[in-house]
Amino acid sequence: MRVSRAQAEANHQTVINTASELFREHGFDGIGLKDLMKGAGLTQGGFYKQFASKEDLIAQASARAMEKAAERWTEAVEKTPEAPLEAVIGFYLSPEHVEERAKGCPMVALGADAARQGPEVKASFEAGVLAHLGRLTGMIDAADQDRPSDEAMVTLSLMVGAMTLARSVNDKALAQDLLKAAADQVGQIAAG
Repeated sequence: MRVSRAQAEANHQTVINTASELFREHGFDGIGLKDLMKGAGLTQGGFYKQFASKEDLIAQASARAMEKAAERWTEAVEKTPEAPLEAVIGFYLSPEHVEERAKGCPMVALGADAARQGPEVKASFEAGVLAHLGRLTGMIDAADQDRPSDEAMVTLSLMVGAMTLARSVNDKALAQDLLKAAADQVGQIAAG
């Protein structure tokens, strides 16, 4: 049975959104196409009508994950517009974010996987990293908007690293200490 163009596009977006979350939860190689398509409520047969390859889907899902991460930063800033950096730090370096693997930061969940992918996937990640760095540069040092500031690069690296480590340990107190230490250092960088 043929589906309309509108339904085909809706299905395409559903697969990208589902893959964005499932890849963050399981990694790029941790879920097969059959289970991914089942998670989207579709059959595996339609995959190759929508995507050139799994790498094509990974690139699109990575871009979507980065977009969703940026939206979450925006939501945090909207709640505390007078202190945008503190709002992002408070959201990002929180115990709640540690537990949100499927909806959490794609740089944490998929950074190591992306490093082993081809140029198309890396380009999706690079665009997302640059967008995050641009936002941080504006929050930390609004003077130079042409390129990411060193402070923004250190801040993002510190935040991603702390979240990665916090997710990788069983000890909740240690995880919290890692997040707090990173938040303290980011605050010092911003005060700078």
